[in-house]
Amino acid sequence: MKAGIHPAYNEINVTCACAHTFKTRSTHKGDMRVEICSACHPFFTGRQKLMDTAGRIDRFEKKYAVSRSAKKVVVQPSA
Repeated sequence: MKAGIHPAYNEINVTCACAHTFKTRSTHKGDMRVEICSACHPFFTGRQKLMDTAGRIDRFEKKYAVSRSAKKVVVQPSA
């Protein structure tokens, strides 16, 4: 590695809007402030909800209900 051409890789403090702080290493100069982190993000905390806006799931189920029921019916050959 050539000396003097790479940015400094120092330890910084990251502070979230939820007041959670942690240390990491970065080439960023100074401390960082972020809006969301793993301590408050719904995906990581398990509070994630799926929203059915405007009944999209219900419309999809109604549209394909006929084809799904046709696949479930199995025609057995007569002997």
